[in-house]
Amino acid sequence: MNQLDLSKRVAVITGGAQGMGYATAKRILESGAAVALWDIDAERLEQAHAALGSLGKVITTVVELSDEASVEAATQVVLAALGRIDILVNNAGITGGNGPTWELAPAVWRRVIEVNLIGPFLTSRSIVPHMVKQGYGRIINIASVAGKEGNPNASHYSASKAGLIGLTKSLGKELAKTGVLVNAVTPAAAKTAIFDTMKQEHIDFMLSRIPMGRFLQVDEAASLIGWLASEDCAFSTGAVFDLSGGRATY
Repeated sequence: MNQLDLSKRVAVITGGAQGMGYATAKRILESGAAVALWDIDAERLEQAHAALGSLGKVITTVVELSDEASVEAATQVVLAALGRIDILVNNAGITGGNGPTWELAPAVWRRVIEVNLIGPFLTSRSIVPHMVKQGYGRIINIASVAGKEGNPNASHYSASKAGLIGLTKSLGKELAKTGVLVNAVTPAAAKTAIFDTMKQEHIDFMLSRIPMGRFLQVDEAASLIGWLASEDCAFSTGAVFDLSGGRATY
């Protein structure tokens, strides 16, 4: 593992109790930062805290990312406990299951947009002013190759991730002269708990599209996210970094 220097930094990671978020938290802790894990699952948060606590300073907060008050309260918890926020990883996301667009329930469609797109907007809205005030920040949005290409039977998920790419580009331009950089990564599928919400045929479809012939490993994602969270990433903002095993064509 290449060593990153994130000493004295504080990172907020949404969806940090499991999967890619957990792997990212581990990598960032090992690089010297303190970490605040935000998640809706209190039990998994407790388990993550117990597992990661020996690596460094970890705090956890149960957060409903689609609720402005919940996000703002969680931001204040981090500032009170850790003094600052330097890194925001918008990792939390849901698939909403699979199905043709016209068969998906409107409530399910809306919930996917709320978590995957409105959530990163609300976290950014809450945290960005603090980053601007201190003259430094790194925001990493976990989008998806589905946001570039549009997966069949996942229009809600694909649309939410396309929107997140657009948010990344807009916010990156707005903050370009402030010391706060905003980038996105577009992973192909990683085999995490999110697979439990997908149909097997959809999982098989995603694997068939990856030229490397395997799914992404969460530690591979954490390595790129960790670099984007560091001072070494200094001249990329509003950019989209591929993690698709060769699937992406742009």
